Amino acid sequence: MESRPLRYFVAVAEELNFARAAERLGISPPPLSRAIRRLEAELGVTLFERTTHSVTRTPAGDVLLAEARVALDALEAAGRRARRAAEEPKLVLAVKADGDAGLLEPILARYAGEPGSVPVAVRLCGWQEQPGLLRGGEADVALVHAPFDGTGLDTETLAAEPRVAVLAADHPLAAHDRLELADLGLDAGSVERHIDEARRGHGDLAQVLTAVSLGKVVTLLPASVTARYPRPGIAYRPVLDAPPVVLSLAWPRHSRSTATAALVRAATEAAEAARAGA
Repeated sequence: MESRPLRYFVAVAEELNFARAAERLGISPPPLSRAIRRLEAELGVTLFERTTHSVTRTPAGDVLLAEARVALDALEAAGRRARRAAEEPKLVLAVKADGDAGLLEPILARYAGEPGSVPVAVRLCGWQEQPGLLRGGEADVALVHAPFDGTGLDTETLAAEPRVAVLAADHPLAAHDRLELADLGLDAGSVERHIDEARRGHGDLAQVLTAVSLGKVVTLLPASVTARYPRPGIAYRPVLDAPPVVLSLAWPRHSRSTATAALVRAATEAAEAARAGA
């Protein structure tokens, strides 16, 4: 199956209107309609129910829409990787600033000594952007905290850190040496939702910490953050029963890059060394 019929199909499936889909594609409706009919004949299924007033997807159309999006994204990602391969060889490592549990520099140092290593470009990104960059061909490997969408990716767990509560220094709970989730009105099942809510509207960690110091937010962060961001207006307190935050290395499942494989080895060794020295 060629990619053009799939692109035509996705446009109609998303617009549910042949005229709007044709305008989006830059063609006229009659050839678009014929292309969809040919696709249905090729597959031997009906993809759309059509009336004079509406277009709706059939169950087969729903399935193909999900699969077609994945296939077209994979084609675009392959093109990006091919274009990058034609340039000077380099490995793109995506990571959220201060989201590396202190492992980024040891990983890069070990990787530099690997046979077949290439220059590494570190791409700093926002919350949970890494999986999309990997699937889109814009990065080769990424450091990412769970939970994340691992569709199409292979992963290796590198570290599991305890969490600390991050409070304004004058918050009543800051008077305690250690806390439990119940002190924060949380349980294990609500931790990630609480963290997401605390991040909302804040572009980076520095903004989150500013909001904390102003008493607007209470959140949970990996314990490694405490050494990097000591602030007089903020108190960090261990939360004894909080689930750990897991840092993983992720890369495209079908990658055959020897440079990526070398970085995976280096990251695993760096993480093991860090645990041994802890």
